[in-house]
Amino acid sequence: MEYLDRGLIALQNSPQSVYVGWRIFANDNPEIEFSLYRKEEGKKPVKLNKPAQSNNYIDNFSGPVKSCEYILYSVIKGKETLLKQIKFNPSNQNQAYLAIPLQIPKGGTIEGSDYTYSANDASVGDLDGDGQYEVILKWEPSNAKNPPQLGFTGHQLLDAYTLEGKLLWRIDLGKNIRSGAAYTQFLVYDFDNDGRSELICKTADGTIDGTGKVIGDANKDWRNYDSKSVFHGKIAEGPEYITVFDGLTGKAIDTQIYTSSRYPLDGWGGIGGNGGNDNSASRSDRFTACVAYLDSKKPSAVMVRGWYGRSVLSAWDFDGKKLNQRWIFDSENDKNPYSGMGNHNLSVADVDNDGKDEICIGAITVDDNGKGLYTTGLRHGDALHLTDLDPDRPGLEVFGIHESEGKTEALMTPGVAQFDAKTGEVLWSKSPGVDVGRGVAADIDPTKRGYENWGGPGGLRDIKGNTISQTGPKSTNFLVWWDDDLTRELLDKNYIEKWDHKTQKVERIFTAEGAVSNNGTKATPCLTADIFGDWREEVIWRSADNKELRIYTPTTLSTHNFYTLMHDPHYRLSVAWQNTSYNQPPHTGFYLGAETKAFPKQNIIILKK
Repeated sequence: MEYLDRGLIALQNSPQSVYVGWRIFANDNPEIEFSLYRKEEGKKPVKLNKPAQSNNYIDNFSGPVKSCEYILYSVIKGKETLLKQIKFNPSNQNQAYLAIPLQIPKGGTIEGSDYTYSANDASVGDLDGDGQYEVILKWEPSNAKNPPQLGFTGHQLLDAYTLEGKLLWRIDLGKNIRSGAAYTQFLVYDFDNDGRSELICKTADGTIDGTGKVIGDANKDWRNYDSKSVFHGKIAEGPEYITVFDGLTGKAIDTQIYTSSRYPLDGWGGIGGNGGNDNSASRSDRFTACVAYLDSKKPSAVMVRGWYGRSVLSAWDFDGKKLNQRWIFDSENDKNPYSGMGNHNLSVADVDNDGKDEICIGAITVDDNGKGLYTTGLRHGDALHLTDLDPDRPGLEVFGIHESEGKTEALMTPGVAQFDAKTGEVLWSKSPGVDVGRGVAADIDPTKRGYENWGGPGGLRDIKGNTISQTGPKSTNFLVWWDDDLTRELLDKNYIEKWDHKTQKVERIFTAEGAVSNNGTKATPCLTADIFGDWREEVIWRSADNKELRIYTPTTLSTHNFYTLMHDPHYRLSVAWQNTSYNQPPHTGFYLGAETKAFPKQNIIILKK
């Protein structure tokens, strides 16, 4: 795992109180306790608590909060060791969030149409090796397209910011990379185990790295300018690359030919989606990506091309200097049982418990060696949740939804289903032939054991697929661990809701005033992750004017002294793939629900440069 510092934060949560949170590590001494001090200017530090095995504290002032420093110590057998100290200044805002000022890119004009930029999907990684995350942000032009849509888009841009708002670099992917949710999937992770994260993504002729250097031929323009063509505004010709960038500088370290190629353009149809095909650079230009430990020691980047029909997974290793292909999995054609099974999203997990990760891209799972592990035959879907859904079954499970439309309606594919993540055995399925567009699995009812699920007909269902509420939550979007109990909250647009199993209704518990969501009706945040503070998750939204990112964190006291979620490998890899295509919320590799008493012990080696 990556080296992390204690993630100490202090945010005002009322006129007279400050929330202070910090990380517990999975590899901490079991006897560790923490002491917190407050130091006001010109005064000696004041100890606020008795040493305790805690990861947060509410500091109540006798009057209005004052500027001060918070100093955190670890305590083992009575001995205090300084961990970290931070400055706190009172805030005039009504909500607790960390603001990261942004440098909004200048828009432009393409074929007579103006476009502007808005902040979009994000990821986090430790780019400089100091144990604190930086934020990597994708800027989306207002003319971004889905692959079937004709027309030009603005350039796809990627920025890196420190939590203090310093712009480290901007990468311009250039005119030969189209903008849109299906196209640029960027991975941020420490791929060479040197203690600093890199960025890997698809590039093309004219991509400009963070130092201003051009990749490929800067003069090539592979876009189609024929307004009568099915390729108008698309890029269906020219070389495609994969590049690894230095996380601190944005410098391109190595570039290789992207695999697989887009050809043949009509070779990506099948029995997923509506079961059709095209020859217009639509199905050939749909991508997902993830990070996986394929040899149990070093992470690999896995780039996926194709959803509805042919799917190709291409695994790459980075040794610090060069990208090297590990393997390629290719479902080849519509007669192959692995074709037509790819989602708009994916998940990564060690499903067979051999210390190596597998990649589940929907209705198929590919083994760590690049061979097909199984296919469920359930076909393409738009949402996927892989975790320990059922604490009474060994191993992990997958809940997903599936499309039935056009030519595929006759196949009577179940609209929702749950299967064993190791074997692909379908445990239950519902709504044959029904087209289900969205679905979620999470523990939201503390009286029912295991994860509930909803989406499509049947309202709210229990872990066995039985309806327990005909209404169920209306939100079928994102999830977040936000309050002190261990059930999960519902995140949609710019607010958080909680399901009340007694009234069978949701209650609004938080609204991020002045913040907005991304990706149209999908209404997703920039990112959810355990970025700092205690074990609970932060949410990154953009401000409505795109001038800043806002990292919102829970500021109520948590009584669960769990280690950071980022020290669960399954969860950490979920954060790495979260920005992929139709974004999905992260999950843990163990059951985290109302019945959880403690997180499992992790065998972790920390990588510190």
